[in-house]
Amino acid sequence: MEQNKDINQFDIPLAKRTYLNNSNSILLKKLLIFSPFLFFFFSIATLRLIRNIELGALSNLNFKAERSYDHRILGHLPYKEIPKEKLVLIEPNIEVHIDMRDSLLKMREEAKNDGIYLVFLSGYRSMNLQNEIFYSLKSIRNQEASERARVSAPPGYSEHSTGFAIDIGDATQRETDFETEFENTRAFRWLIKNAAKFHFKLSFNKNNKYIDYEPWHWRYEGSIEALKVFETSNREL
Repeated sequence: MEQNKDINQFDIPLAKRTYLNNSNSILLKKLLIFSPFLFFFFSIATLRLIRNIELGALSNLNFKAERSYDHRILGHLPYKEIPKEKLVLIEPNIEVHIDMRDSLLKMREEAKNDGIYLVFLSGYRSMNLQNEIFYSLKSIRNQEASERARVSAPPGYSEHSTGFAIDIGDATQRETDFETEFENTRAFRWLIKNAAKFHFKLSFNKNNKYIDYEPWHWRYEGSIEALKVFETSNREL
């Protein structure tokens, strides 16, 4: 009895269970729970980012291609040779596209009524003839191709092959034929003022960065076919 009494006199504390508040462990559990959703979200975001980058690069590439991929050679655009059946003779050794014949002859007639005498120097040229003109200049002028291209188109790249181009001179000043001095003639001044009425346009003006100024070289743009032929050239102006 004495012993039990002594034992009861001691206040024995009750065992208490303590829980550690481990925040790292909780965060880890949450990450494990939500990790599949996070992985899915970031995967979608990454795929969209990659797609946008690729589309941006592709758009930039296409933009550059539209600006530069025009098949120029030495500054000249390519032109197909007109079929023979579309050519008509307007003077000995001068043929033009049938679509421009009437307008060209009417223009010459109206100029004559104004006291201006136009002379036609060159119309349609075959690719074979253009080949001779372009490559023969090398031996005559001792020029590289890039230099020759300033004054003559390579074969397959001449407006004359379309039948829609015509070289014009002043019948009273033949020394200006194929010369920049043609711009000082009455014929040229008349053309600048009146050629558009007949759907003719100066092809190579002083602002052309590829080809030397040619005041004698005019092209016809008065038919659907002619507009299609020169669409690329006009789009770049």
